[in-house]
Amino acid sequence: MGNCQVSALVDRTGAFVWGCIPRVDGEPVFCSLLDGTERDEGIWRFEIEGQVSASQRYIRNTPILLTTLEAEDGSAVEVLDFCPRFEGQGRKYRPVAFARIVRPIAGNPRIRVVLKPMKNYGAAPAETTRGTNHIRFLCGTQTLRLSTDAPIGYIQEGRFFRVEGDTHFFLGPDEPFTGNLREEVRRMEQSTRKYWQLWVRSLATPYEWQEEVIRCAITLKLCQHEETGAIVAALTTSVPEAPFSERNWDYRYCWLRDSYYTVQALNRIGALDVLEKYLGFLRNIVDSAKGGQIQPLYSVMGVAELDENIAPDLEGYRGMGPVRVGNAAYTQVQYDCYGQIVLPTVQGFFDKRLLRMADDTDFASLEEVGEAAWDKHDKPDAGLWEFRTRQEVHTYSAVMCWAACDRLANVAAHLGKDDRAKVWRERADTIADTIDAKAWKPAEEGEREGAGHYGASFESDYLDASLLQMVELRFCEPDAERFRATFEQVEAQLRRGEHMLRYAAEDDFGAPETAFNICTFWLIDALGRIGREDEARELFCTMLGHCTPSGLLSEDMDFETGELWGNFPQTYSLVGVINCAGLLSKSWNAVR
Repeated sequence: MGNCQVSALVDRTGAFVWGCIPRVDGEPVFCSLLDGTERDEGIWRFEIEGQVSASQRYIRNTPILLTTLEAEDGSAVEVLDFCPRFEGQGRKYRPVAFARIVRPIAGNPRIRVVLKPMKNYGAAPAETTRGTNHIRFLCGTQTLRLSTDAPIGYIQEGRFFRVEGDTHFFLGPDEPFTGNLREEVRRMEQSTRKYWQLWVRSLATPYEWQEEVIRCAITLKLCQHEETGAIVAALTTSVPEAPFSERNWDYRYCWLRDSYYTVQALNRIGALDVLEKYLGFLRNIVDSAKGGQIQPLYSVMGVAELDENIAPDLEGYRGMGPVRVGNAAYTQVQYDCYGQIVLPTVQGFFDKRLLRMADDTDFASLEEVGEAAWDKHDKPDAGLWEFRTRQEVHTYSAVMCWAACDRLANVAAHLGKDDRAKVWRERADTIADTIDAKAWKPAEEGEREGAGHYGASFESDYLDASLLQMVELRFCEPDAERFRATFEQVEAQLRRGEHMLRYAAEDDFGAPETAFNICTFWLIDALGRIGREDEARELFCTMLGHCTPSGLLSEDMDFETGELWGNFPQTYSLVGVINCAGLLSKSWNAVR
């Protein structure tokens, strides 16, 4: 749940186990998710006395969560959770705030409130001060205030008390709560519900798998920090890609690559508001670079330095530390980022629905990015998988540089700049020739004709799943002989049953132990495009069966057990759901 300013991950018992303030990359006041087996610190939960079960569902077409807690004597309560978000006084109201309503629905339930936010990445509980109807939590540099109509003393002492009517909790800014708490929280909930349901109504969803697509779309929007337009790769840090692998990374930042895929997927279902905000973020990044090096990732505020450190007071997910804060990948060179700036920005020159269409000034700035793509297309980089100890000329990066030049040629022609269109078309053709000459690995002696394949890099012939994106980026057609041959090799070497690896070769941390979910969706996409649609649909439905009860996915999956691993919710994975549903769904004409 969230409001594009803050968010919270809620476990199956209705407990807040992860949530940062004042934004996604801030202090995790709720951090029990990464504190080993510790369940009483960095958490906010309601316990019903004699509890025997808990069940959950979202309010339809919203991120508002309803959890039902039942006790052995038949008593029960509902807990309604949301982060306020709605139009107010000409702007979006999206405070650093979490609201919860506890409602008795059966018997005479007694509950206990466990609210223990932490500070300094789990170093210590937040100190508290008490008012008549509120508790202040001093969370390091931030202070939160709980305003409630529940008994303050019972909350502070952790006592059970009877809930005889709706009880309201608003954990937000350290300022007096204005108005009637009960009425205001209820009004906020209704306004938030209306906002999200109207937003969903504007989506152009496919006929099949509508609920799955809607849930993924809402969650992708929640991964945008609306103040700046940045889109984070995930809401968490340090959930390992595989057990005890130490592949624990902080994903609470804006990777240009991940963001490109996010806006691409949302564009396909008509969520232009996310694109518009993100284009504003990109313009600021390009302005700040002043024609220089573009990083692969930035903070949601556009900060370039994201020094990577360890949070020593958190044991890690299931005790599998370390917990990292920051990400050293910002120091890497990843030349695919130039294409991932150009491709989403290009839409601004053509899409007449946008409030602000791109102009000649934007084209001039974009050409600076294109110049970098042209200059770097055949230079070694860390690649999209962010290898930390080696560099090669990665085919995916070269194809993205080609795409940057190709789309700039399209824009120049659209703007009537024929001389610039010629320049960019010639550069795109030159890059394509280079890729065909250096990335293509011909069949070895004795192999059947046409058995060659594109390699993951110019220097070596190993394979990675990103080669399947050559069709998506329009570098080649799905029926092209070279793509077909490459697909056969990629599937043969990297597919593990219903899953797809990024690559099979050892990397900085050894051999991969889990499948990368977006790669499995790339496999499904390729299967659909080359005519194996029945197989693609079957595999897609299998992947949907691996979603959490909330309908979401993390980054990775154990290809033997199906257990989810990696940061959550992963934008890449949700993008895969939306794109494959759109590709494989029956037409709306089947029912109308």
